[in-house]
Amino acid sequence: MAPPAPAGSHPISTEPLSRSIFRKFLLMLCSLLTSLYVFYCLAERCQTLSGPVVGRSGGGKEAGAPGRGVLAGGAGEPVAWPAVARRKRLLQVQPWPRRRPPALRDDGEVAAWEEEPPGLAGSPGGSGAGSSMAETPPGTLALLLGEGSKQLPQAIIIGVKKGGTRALLEFLRVHPDVRAVGAEPHFFDRSYDKGLAWYRDLMPRTLEGQITMEKTPSYFVTREAPARISAMSKDTKLLVVVRDPVTRAVSDYTQTLSKRPDIPSFESLAFRNRTAGLVDRAWSAIQIGLYAEHLERWLRHFPARQLLFVSGERLVRDPAGELGRVQDFLGLKRIISDKHFYFNQTKGFPCLKKAEGSGRPHCLGKTKGRPHPEIDGQVLRRLRDFYRPFNRKFYQMTGHDFGWDG
Repeated sequence: MAPPAPAGSHPISTEPLSRSIFRKFLLMLCSLLTSLYVFYCLAERCQTLSGPVVGRSGGGKEAGAPGRGVLAGGAGEPVAWPAVARRKRLLQVQPWPRRRPPALRDDGEVAAWEEEPPGLAGSPGGSGAGSSMAETPPGTLALLLGEGSKQLPQAIIIGVKKGGTRALLEFLRVHPDVRAVGAEPHFFDRSYDKGLAWYRDLMPRTLEGQITMEKTPSYFVTREAPARISAMSKDTKLLVVVRDPVTRAVSDYTQTLSKRPDIPSFESLAFRNRTAGLVDRAWSAIQIGLYAEHLERWLRHFPARQLLFVSGERLVRDPAGELGRVQDFLGLKRIISDKHFYFNQTKGFPCLKKAEGSGRPHCLGKTKGRPHPEIDGQVLRRLRDFYRPFNRKFYQMTGHDFGWDG
């Protein structure tokens, strides 16, 4: 018989060591599962796991997106919308504003958005208290959870340089059904030998019903690009932002001048013989503005209905109106409207209103709205005379008078 334990001492546990370890392991496992369940509930996925979302075909379609995500079924039959409902729920838990790292463009400019000083928020049209906000990027939480897939782009902004392509892409990214690459891929003009698998891997993940987009303005003037894009998909939708070719040429020169201050004057580059008034078509700043000649190549591979020509001037003057045309062309619900913009008088460009909670708008980079050098009026008139026949042909081909010859 064992002797009694000394008074005041604790009794020695006879529980086996292995059982104690098992209990601790079980407790840790339960804690982990509970944490995972809480995370899923925060993402509202626990609602989707309990059963499918059910609607009625013919009468219960999602507002503004008829037919999207509807599975096969006859009239009056219950139809499941799991992907659409899941994406909508995930979108409801994203209070943070959109922030993207700076992307270096091919022309050397930083393509990311910059923040405006707080004082602009109170200006007319600013995003003060109670104003509308720009939507945050869709599907962020879904993509973190591994949902979605990378697709080849269904729509591409193919041109033109210094026409307003960056503004168009950033405005479109406000739409919850648009996902786009930030930097210019330059696949169809410089990296085509790397193959479509490489190109697809550059694209962002998309959820069901979303459109994948990219923009590379040099495609419009690249001879091989139309055939290459057509070989990828004949159904690709193409957007071209066009601008008065004379103003575009001066803007192009201004950008080059900011990087190379020692280049010759605009006048000496624009003319082969200034005295005779012979315009140098070989200079890229002039050649890009011959829109009709470039368009002829694209129409050999794509029907006119698959190209949309966006007015760069109207994109500045009435961004919501021009974005309405673009959303219709892409088959998107008209979500981007006047409430998303305010006009920055200092830059001379429209800006997007910041996400709710920030109270500050964001605009295109500092290089946008850069002042142009003084160009002799006679030089500009000669260039307008040079472009006039090309512009008129372009108006006929597109069925739209852009008013550059007034």
